Amino acid sequence: MAGISKNSLFFLAPVANSVNGEEIFKLLETVLPSHIPPSQAQLAPPHQPYQPETPTEFIQDVKDRMNKAPMSIRITPHILSCINWSDPLNDPIRMQFIPMMFSYLPDHPKLGLDSLNERSDSPIKGLVHRYPEKVLFLATSVCNVYCSYCTRAYSVGPETRLIMKDPNKPGKSRWEHMFKYIETTPEIKDVTVSGGDCYQILPENIKLIGERLLSIPHIRSIRFGTRGLAVMPSRTLDQTDTWTDELINLSNLAMTFEETKTVALHTHFMHSNEITWVTRQAARRLRENGVTVRNQTVLLKDVNNNVTVMRKLLEGLKDLHIQPYYIYQCDMVKGIEDRRTPLSEILNMEEQLLGTGAAGYDLPKFVVDLPGGGGKRPASTRKCYDPSTGVSVFTAPAVKGDKKEFRYFDPLWACGEGGDGGD
Repeated sequence: MAGISKNSLFFLAPVANSVNGEEIFKLLETVLPSHIPPSQAQLAPPHQPYQPETPTEFIQDVKDRMNKAPMSIRITPHILSCINWSDPLNDPIRMQFIPMMFSYLPDHPKLGLDSLNERSDSPIKGLVHRYPEKVLFLATSVCNVYCSYCTRAYSVGPETRLIMKDPNKPGKSRWEHMFKYIETTPEIKDVTVSGGDCYQILPENIKLIGERLLSIPHIRSIRFGTRGLAVMPSRTLDQTDTWTDELINLSNLAMTFEETKTVALHTHFMHSNEITWVTRQAARRLRENGVTVRNQTVLLKDVNNNVTVMRKLLEGLKDLHIQPYYIYQCDMVKGIEDRRTPLSEILNMEEQLLGTGAAGYDLPKFVVDLPGGGGKRPASTRKCYDPSTGVSVFTAPAVKGDKKEFRYFDPLWACGEGGDGGD
């Protein structure tokens, strides 16, 4: 299961075969080696003084971490088959979906569940209106996989021991209120449909949402957010599944309007190991049918916070004709402090990658989605930043409301004794 072979049918397992809850522990019993190689990561204090060395210790370590995790475990067969199970502690895909206690760090005091303040910026439940011309249409709270670092941990997935969720359940009556708000707010031009994951919306409802939004005269751009291309690419190739057909139809429909309208797919690759032969075929189908695909990546410690690793991902995306759109600084979400990186790393990565000679359209924007509702700002536009305290200050002139200055806090492990854990 260390990779996907041309002859493997493992990737063909349907959505219903995603591995959840207790099932993951049964699977781990079958795939883990008898001796677990040690982690090569530099663990920041105060980390656990041990590392699991046997399958039994590994499984118990995962169970212990789940008591402190904001997200449940849910993984597709495709992603499970991309994990290098002979070296699971060091695998960058395992780190995204199966958090472990041995690397756990206490939360920064400024971390929150709704760190981006989405609910306060929602005039209607599930519709975030932060920028005057843009809204975020949260159509569902279910995903194909549950990323351990999810910025929407307050809403997405089943409840955990740490969090009582506030879900945005899919439903036409709830969506109707959102449609009405958009229709009666003519300054809105851009709608991102997300969740959760749009792959979890029925094909007929993708059609319903897309056609309804395209019919609104002032809407110019619609983006459907899904990690499906990265974690379940076989669905794009399944001729019995009409989800991709509906997306292609909407992309074509947008081009028939007299006004300029666009429909795009925004996906979420984190590491080049997620790109397989199945991914290439799925991306090719989208390209051949004229669908614009953009990628958003989150910078995570020991997953992709390395210039060489990130460059390989960007090259892989280019080969798939997927536009690298954003590299995000990890949001200040509870329960994932061992994966956050200091602002200095994204600034250094931007400097290194922009100096490679690659064409500008093949390079992403390096951004911080500011805590408290400041929206996305280029990391390089910080007003000030002191790595010794870990505090950076940004201004956000484009967001609604009177507050225009926002702060991001590095993880305390990166700041040493000078770290600012409070005001």
